Amino acid sequence: MKLDVRSLRYMTTQDFRVLTAVEMGMKNHDVVPTELIAAIAGLRHGGAHKVLANLLRYKLIYHDRKIYDGYRLTYSGYDFLALKTMLKRGSIRGVGRQIGVGKESDIFLVVNDKGEEMALKLHRLGRVSFKAIKQKRDYLRSRQSRGNWLYMSRLAAVKEFAFMTALHGAGFPVPTPIDQNRHCILMSLVNGYPLRSVAKLGHPKPVYDRLLELITRLARSGLIHCDYNEFNIMISDDEEVTIIDFPQMVSTSHVNADMYFKRDVECIRTYFNKRYGYYDETPLPTLRTAGERTSALDYSVEASGFSEGDMGAFEALMAQQRAAPELEDGEAPEDEEDVLGGADEEKGGEDAAADGDAEAAAAAAAAAEADEEPAGEDGIVRIAAKDGDDDADEAFGLDVAAATEAVAASRAPRAAGG
Repeated sequence: MKLDVRSLRYMTTQDFRVLTAVEMGMKNHDVVPTELIAAIAGLRHGGAHKVLANLLRYKLIYHDRKIYDGYRLTYSGYDFLALKTMLKRGSIRGVGRQIGVGKESDIFLVVNDKGEEMALKLHRLGRVSFKAIKQKRDYLRSRQSRGNWLYMSRLAAVKEFAFMTALHGAGFPVPTPIDQNRHCILMSLVNGYPLRSVAKLGHPKPVYDRLLELITRLARSGLIHCDYNEFNIMISDDEEVTIIDFPQMVSTSHVNADMYFKRDVECIRTYFNKRYGYYDETPLPTLRTAGERTSALDYSVEASGFSEGDMGAFEALMAQQRAAPELEDGEAPEDEEDVLGGADEEKGGEDAAADGDAEAAAAAAAAAEADEEPAGEDGIVRIAAKDGDDDADEAFGLDVAAATEAVAASRAPRAAGG
């Protein structure tokens, strides 16, 4: 999906206050009631309504009236919350072209205040092939709630950033981790190309040996990649290797560790045989022959905050994601409304117009017209924060529990004479 950040420059503190209120409400609601959003944000219903209409225009939220009147975040809304936080931290200053896309994530070129280029990875779990999904009714029935996909996307980013940090600190050839917020990871750009796009290697044996050496070194450090293939290996012009994509990594103490390790090494041998005509008859390493542990990176990652309980929930959802239909060559992932909304639900502009909020619609239209400002010559859209804006990651003093109690109290029947 696109990452159009031009409207981010025109969003107000109230916009982010309400967007944050929807996010907080989704901790225990699939669809957050409108009155609860207003209560969490500390705004009167009318004021919240105008802001919600504006957020709908930008497709940062979805309006759902199937059971009751309420809203939920879209991935675009989640993107804006994470980007605003990174912007406030000074981690990024502009967003450029998309440089990678997959079933589980999008990657964009970004820059900081110094003009240095970096890679921004946005996890988007729950997104699958639109063409094939309707034929996989078992998968459709088992898909998780919208809020759960956002939560698991955040968990994927937390896990990947923790592994990347541990691996980088241990000297493994991985991108340099820079920042992480919600479902987004900021990292250094990798000098190279995915191995799958390299038709011919000048020296296949040294590359093959290096890849197997890295697998065994990871194992001695207590880790197994679990998705060690041509999609997650980058190679430079001088055939130096970089490993990417770590959300599925597990400890060598995992119950299925032997199977995962065997799958990784066999994947490399099979690919080199089919793609480059190279076959090494040397017996493949196993988890037992990899050697004794030299470090415990798996424990250091768990100590970083990614708990065993998180791991179990995440693995279950990742298994569901892996069972999703694969993208066909050249096919874009399904539209976002099929992940977090529904094709039959109201969408931004139409919903705001139906609500008849002329003032909010006019304000949104004016902002949209301003958004026509083109990107710079370098293709980078600058997203400097508006003066005086608060940090989107601050709680704004919002209290979900207190707001929920207040809404419940307002709905309760009053005693006679009260």
